[in-house]
Amino acid sequence: MNKPPPFARSLNISVMPEYPQSEGGERVLDNLSERTAATAVTTSPYVMEPSTAPDAGREPPADAKAGAVRLLDRQLWGKRELTVRAAPSFVPDKSLYTGLRYQPSEPDPLTRREGAQIAAFIDAARTRGMDAYMQVQSAIPPGYRVQFGGAVADDRPLLPNGSAHEGRVDKNASLASPHIIAYGCALLRDVIQAYPNLSGLRVDWPEYPPYAFDSLFFDFSGHAETAANRLGYDFARMRMDTQRLINYLLGEMADPAILAFVGSGRAALRDLLGRFPGVIDLCAFKADLIAEMLSAYSKTVDQASAGTMDFVVQGFPPPWSQASGFDVGKIAPHVSGIGVKLYTMHWPMMVRGYAQRILAANGNVSEAVLLRGLFAILDVLDDAPPLQLGDVNYPEPDAAHLAGLRAQERKIMQTRALAGDIPVYAFSHAYGPLDDFRARMDVAWQASGQRMVVNRYGYLSDEKLDVLGQVTGAGSP
Repeated sequence: MNKPPPFARSLNISVMPEYPQSEGGERVLDNLSERTAATAVTTSPYVMEPSTAPDAGREPPADAKAGAVRLLDRQLWGKRELTVRAAPSFVPDKSLYTGLRYQPSEPDPLTRREGAQIAAFIDAARTRGMDAYMQVQSAIPPGYRVQFGGAVADDRPLLPNGSAHEGRVDKNASLASPHIIAYGCALLRDVIQAYPNLSGLRVDWPEYPPYAFDSLFFDFSGHAETAANRLGYDFARMRMDTQRLINYLLGEMADPAILAFVGSGRAALRDLLGRFPGVIDLCAFKADLIAEMLSAYSKTVDQASAGTMDFVVQGFPPPWSQASGFDVGKIAPHVSGIGVKLYTMHWPMMVRGYAQRILAANGNVSEAVLLRGLFAILDVLDDAPPLQLGDVNYPEPDAAHLAGLRAQERKIMQTRALAGDIPVYAFSHAYGPLDDFRARMDVAWQASGQRMVVNRYGYLSDEKLDVLGQVTGAGSP
């Protein structure tokens, strides 16, 4: 695995393929170089076109309808929101997938018409002295793009009562499924074979994304049970205690317990989890599953690239990472870089969803006290929390994000402390108004030690690009 030496400045901007297609790859790179002095770009192995077909998806993504307020800053084919379809940007090597449950998407006329632009974009970036990365999904076959694809029923994560959680934001499969890992290894090898000029691979969501309340309590699928037995975990105890904790949160928990937590902090949380030791085991089990998956992916990248390419993964920040399984300490031996996601527009949506789920089932808790407790345990604010759900929303394009700047800094620093010598990259999102964008970029840039990935070009107006250059010292010696 190629582990890059420390450097003073790393600014990687995610440029999804639709922008080299619509604006032209050289124009995009000119814009990034001249305005930000970006050192790297990341793209994905698909191509896109506007479409009104029944299966077309919204761009930008609606994030399970909560993000339907989002608009692009940069027009895409003349629009700030539109419906689109995607296809692979390359012709997969089918021999790599022989005998696997999952197969790559078939190339189509869009692939043949537009696909070469993605290789040209990568080559153009490398010619300019920039690094170029390709992002794929860890557990959403076919893995080219986050909003498209998914696993068959046998490979989906399950709750302790054996049910699936429908309507999730993410479509991640069970990370215990050998079929998912086998496909992921084949995909990584295929992408490296198709794009040998890459600097590295980025794998998104190698975790159980905790967007919704129920997603916190995965995974009790058949694959998970098999893996738990192999790894020495008491699956029955994990299932029993996790269901007991869910029952407590949705039926027995009351305001005094929440206020005790707010008053005593982590001690109250430790006491609570001490009553459910199987839940503590579940967190460790998920972390072990992810470490195993990333070990397989890392070896594949090493072998396929002859050790020349980076392998970077990105996931939720603490404390969400404890529930998602994104254990930085266990991940670090398998990667050349770790990204901590500061997609702060999602955070109030998640708090709101957790609160609504609990309030709908538990008449012992009040809205104001529950919000105090949730914001305290998740550590996303610098100031007093909102006390009613009406004030906890996905931000409109011109609204500042609710998350505190110091809270974002703490999450970056906590991740860096856990990662040891492995570089940590702050993954900051460009969605939002200019002043708020500037403040968030500045915190991420400074707290990360000048290692930042900005997601994504579609939310970076020229004015924002200029601000990004100012924040990151573009043109400085």
